[in-house]
Amino acid sequence: MAKKNLKILYLLLFPFYGSGSGTYARYLAKEVNKKHTVAIVVPDDRPINGVKLYPLKTPFRAAFTGHPEWPNCRLFTELTNLELLRFHKAYLDSVVGAVEDFKPDIIHVHHAYPLSWAARFIKSTYQIPYIITVHGSELPTAQKDPRYLALTTDALRKARRIVPNSGYTKEWTIKAFGDEFARNQTVIPGGVDTNKFRPVDTKAIDTEYDLKGKKVVLFSGKLTKYKGVEYLVKAAKKINGEVLILGDGAERKKLTKIVKDQQIANVRFLGHIKDNTEKLVQLYARADVLVAPSVWDEPLGLVILEAMACETPVVVTKKGGIPLAVKEGKNGLFVKPRRIIDLAEKVNCLLEDDERRKKMGKAAREIAHNKFSWEAIAAEFISIYEKYV
Repeated sequence: MAKKNLKILYLLLFPFYGSGSGTYARYLAKEVNKKHTVAIVVPDDRPINGVKLYPLKTPFRAAFTGHPEWPNCRLFTELTNLELLRFHKAYLDSVVGAVEDFKPDIIHVHHAYPLSWAARFIKSTYQIPYIITVHGSELPTAQKDPRYLALTTDALRKARRIVPNSGYTKEWTIKAFGDEFARNQTVIPGGVDTNKFRPVDTKAIDTEYDLKGKKVVLFSGKLTKYKGVEYLVKAAKKINGEVLILGDGAERKKLTKIVKDQQIANVRFLGHIKDNTEKLVQLYARADVLVAPSVWDEPLGLVILEAMACETPVVVTKKGGIPLAVKEGKNGLFVKPRRIIDLAEKVNCLLEDDERRKKMGKAAREIAHNKFSWEAIAAEFISIYEKYV
């Protein structure tokens, strides 16, 4: 029988803001901490409602596809063998220090690796069980770079449960690491704080960005080639509204060059909005349409859920786990990846039909609230923690 109050230690590789996994871990920890005691090993010191934080100390910063808060970080595929060893030793020290102090009943690792390697060590020495959430962004690196396969396969094997964030991520995990992981998986998607992300007054945004009376199309996310932002930028000339690009990343230079070279007048880059959820909510709520033109298989895309919760319909590619939240014609429209004309036509279709757009926005909010609230997501994780302690 599970203890009444459990101590759960999360291991997170990235800051709380600027990426899907950071947002996921932040909201989940906050919600779970209402019932149990949560601590997080994380490279961030921004507080989360009574959750204890332990610093994740590493000799340098590394990411799978980049990170907007770490503009100069290394990619895991670029690390030398010696750098990988130094990285591993440093975070192992951080995790062991947290375990010694916090004495958790169970560990929850975010991403299939590399922090799962530390959890595997803790399991064998301290006899503390762990589960792993696979977010999806780590999988392309594992498929490209064999150095990440052996230790991760062993860590996945010893995990009490593997929790992919979509059915697509589950299948992808099996492809990357083997058929033996087909059974020990429970899909739990990311969630959205529907109390925070909701329709709000947007007069301040209209004033700040001179948007009064204009139709607004929004992209929000990391500016990487996987996100397909260049196709939205190239489609902008045919879109009857202002296109706001929210976020930062390696592709920004290329995108601004496209805008300049093609003399596209209706695209603006707003950069990465750091720690300002209120402004982010206002931008989502002000947008008439959110576009997520991904060219890779998104695990789900928390940005899509956040926009939906603000009553904003979406135009998205039918990639990965996105169809879990988007229903064609009900709360959004699907476009084929890299199809510029198709993208412009679908966006204009919504911009030009106020009644349909508002109806789809209401449906989007309803789906976000009923299926993806953090209360519901946290309850699923709590039952897993209680089962495996």
